[in-house]
Amino acid sequence: MAEGCIFCDINTGRAPATFVGEWCDAFAIVPINPVVEGHVLVIPKLHVVDFTDDPDVTAATARRAAELAADIGPCNLITSRGREATQSVFHLHLHVVPRAANDGLALPWYSGKRR
Repeated sequence: MAEGCIFCDINTGRAPATFVGEWCDAFAIVPINPVVEGHVLVIPKLHVVDFTDDPDVTAATARRAAELAADIGPCNLITSRGREATQSVFHLHLHVVPRAANDGLALPWYSGKRR
C-alpha cells in the first residue's frame, strides 16, 4: 500500500467507494465522475504505479476488466501512463467505458480529422 494513494485507501476501507465487483487481486468501483452510465474502474489491490510497473499485475487486472466487460456490450478499455497521457491517480486503474452509437464521447486521441 502506498501512503496517500486514494485507491489503496479504498482497498483497505479507509476511503469510501461504490464497489461493483471484487476479486482476490482486484476490485471494481464507480468513478467519482463517470463519463457514461456503467463506467467503472478496475484496480489491482497491489499498488503499482501504471501498466509498465508490473506486467503480471497489469495482465491480471486486464483479465478482471475483461470478465466484467463481457456482459456490457460495446466498450472501451483505457489506461494511461504519466500525467501527459492523462493519468491523474498514480495507481494502475483500467477504465471500462460502455459505448453506444452517437454517445458523444470522443477518445482523447481523436483529432477530428479524417484520413
